[in-house]
Amino acid sequence: MSALLDLPLTTLRGQAATLRDLASASGPVLVVNVASKCGLTPQYQGLEQLAKDYGPEKYGSGALTVVGVPCNQFAGQEPGSSEEIETFCSTTYGVTFPLLEKADVNGEGRHPLYAELTQAPDADGQAGDVQWNFEKFLIAPDGSVAGRFRPKTPPQAPELIAAIEGLLGS
Repeated sequence: MSALLDLPLTTLRGQAATLRDLASASGPVLVVNVASKCGLTPQYQGLEQLAKDYGPEKYGSGALTVVGVPCNQFAGQEPGSSEEIETFCSTTYGVTFPLLEKADVNGEGRHPLYAELTQAPDADGQAGDVQWNFEKFLIAPDGSVAGRFRPKTPPQAPELIAAIEGLLGS
């Protein structure tokens, strides 16, 4: 499963990376498909708060890393360029967590990261396509998917917080 951490990715700024490169040494990663023009866009604020509350300042190398993946597959709600997305995220929500380049999360052109992630079931046992913007996948330090949280689950939902806290420093 650690292969998930080593899939080739590209950051919003065009740099090659992997989840392992972006993450704290032994911490979990929360991967979220994001969009700037969605009713759920205010979740950026909660995601940034998670990144701060469970970040390296408090948890060192076992900290949580939030990674956003802009996606325009849901009603065209992420139409911007990389520069526009970065500016929107930083100025509107103060986002400091890493953002990847815009990618498809469903369908034939699905990014390999999401080809792996969508195999994981949610709390109801349902795997498959991402339902909408802001679906969250929690990846354990060993590269396994530790939890899948559907779009309407807010970043501060007790079940998501419990799952994150269960992986910190593991």
